[in-house]
Amino acid sequence: MQRYGMVLRLRPEATEEYKRYHTAVWPQVLATITASNIRNYSIYFKDGYLFSYFEYHGSDFQADMDRMAADKTTQEWWAVMKPMQDPLPTRQPGEWWADMEEVFHID
Repeated sequence: MQRYGMVLRLRPEATEEYKRYHTAVWPQVLATITASNIRNYSIYFKDGYLFSYFEYHGSDFQADMDRMAADKTTQEWWAVMKPMQDPLPTRQPGEWWADMEEVFHID
């Protein structure tokens, strides 16, 4: 299992809409997340920033992420979410959510 933390900004005018969407995430999107070997997935909000945490339980992260990205319903969900988000300028090429370095963990 591999832990992931990611961050991006949320556009201030989109805060309530983003939160509302996430009270009822589309079932097919949830199913695709699960099928992509992602578990224990959370998104947190503070001062305009979104922090996501999840655990990956598969053996080929990139292949699972590619399959998720190819899912039509997930693409539709992202098309609604992306205009509400403001990715960090320091993110790596190809990232939307910026990967974070884990500096501490205890079970």
